[in-house]
Amino acid sequence: MSIPNETLQKILQEIGQKKVFAEQQLAIVRQQMAVKNRENRMLQLTASEMKSLPEGTRVYEGVGKMFVCSPISEVQKRISTESDGLQSEIASLEKKQDYLEKTYENSRASLERVLRGGGK
Repeated sequence: MSIPNETLQKILQEIGQKKVFAEQQLAIVRQQMAVKNRENRMLQLTASEMKSLPEGTRVYEGVGKMFVCSPISEVQKRISTESDGLQSEIASLEKKQDYLEKTYENSRASLERVLRGGGK
């Protein structure tokens, strides 16, 4: 029992579109993960530098075009909160990446199976 050519073309086109979409989304997710990891690394470096400062040291944060003096404890708390948020975003991006990789592999395998089978 053979699949008609029109149906086979539609199936191939649909699977191909899924594969391309998954590939594009995968590239986007990888780029987002790289950005989040870079931001997290910068926060970690800032936190480690702040730990080496004496307790009474004045710390300034950039706000728009000016700098505001802030207590070290507040800045450390903000850095910790931002780092936790980035960690959760990275974890969700990893899950999305796993899903997209599976979708891509399944689409690729389906495409190969259809092409090898010749529509049988």
